[in-house]
Amino acid sequence: VGAALSAGQFLPNFATIEGGPFTTSKLTTSFSSIVDKNVNDEFVRNWVDLLCFCLSGLPADGTITAEMAMMMGEFYEPGAVMDCPVGGAKSIIDALVRGIEKFGGEVFLNSHVEKILIEGDRATGVQLKNGGKVIRASEAVISNLSVWDLFGGSIVDKSAFSESFLEERLSTPAGKSFMHLHIGFRATKEELSSMQAHYMYMDDWGKGVEAEDNAALISIPSVHDDSLAPPGYATLHIYTPATEEFSRWETVDRNSSEYGRLKEDRSKFLWKVLDKVLPFDDFRQRVQIAKIGTPLTHKRFLRRYKGSYGPANRAPNESFPFPMTPLKGLLMCGDSCFPGIGVPAVAGSGILAANSVSLKSLKPQLELLDGLKKR
Repeated sequence: VGAALSAGQFLPNFATIEGGPFTTSKLTTSFSSIVDKNVNDEFVRNWVDLLCFCLSGLPADGTITAEMAMMMGEFYEPGAVMDCPVGGAKSIIDALVRGIEKFGGEVFLNSHVEKILIEGDRATGVQLKNGGKVIRASEAVISNLSVWDLFGGSIVDKSAFSESFLEERLSTPAGKSFMHLHIGFRATKEELSSMQAHYMYMDDWGKGVEAEDNAALISIPSVHDDSLAPPGYATLHIYTPATEEFSRWETVDRNSSEYGRLKEDRSKFLWKVLDKVLPFDDFRQRVQIAKIGTPLTHKRFLRRYKGSYGPANRAPNESFPFPMTPLKGLLMCGDSCFPGIGVPAVAGSGILAANSVSLKSLKPQLELLDGLKKR
């Protein structure tokens, strides 16, 4: 009913789509099906492959077109730039919190959820780990856990789902993890003004975007925002885009000397890239602090299964599920849902989840659509 009322008013527009209304089915195919028909230049094809990989963890032949459609239009709008949030990444979180609180929501910090409560055939709330506090759901419980952490752990009673459902979800292939360097270094305003805020580095296009120690992304937000470091200093983040195997880290103790040696060894490629890209002959002497992030860092602080970037569902043969689950009142959002991995896609999954909770969301959704139509 909700879909008919919200989408029905736009049905006439489908008739005007070039190629006919069924052209929209291309959104569920791999992006390479679009690229192969329209792009011949070798560098542009490689570049699109890298963009797909950075966003979804898969090259163009595995990335769903819907995900790239969300990004490519804005990415290449006239005057578009890859910018940095003023105040650092924290400002994004602050904006999200303001949005939640603006509409009467509340954010709980240091509130580890121990389990999702089920009464009868419905999810009714969550119980916190410390103190056992219970938070009742007014409409539904929405989880942004990965598919493996939600259905493979103890946070939800598995008996609420069929064995076939659990087997299907837990067989989802996991993408690889990351290596990171977070660095504080000496640099003057004049030196920063000669640099870019973002760099994308590829060592050898012939190896492909999925190869280990081949691609790296660099962000230097201090180029645009001098509030992120004391005067005369700057911050930098460089990482490998989901090319790090978790298997080499899986049995390593984080408190061992072996872990320290492995961190140093696996970050050598990132240091090499910085030596090549940055306009300093003495960069390593400029470094004041350097922190190395590993797949175990991802697993620990993000509570991610194997520190994974997310599901490696390869379009068009493998698809991402929509928010609903067989358990009433339990929905999912995040990179384990359609349209997939990456911030734009995850934001899309949140919209889908919010509009799937109940028909109560229909009225504000229709009001929003009416407003968009008038623009």
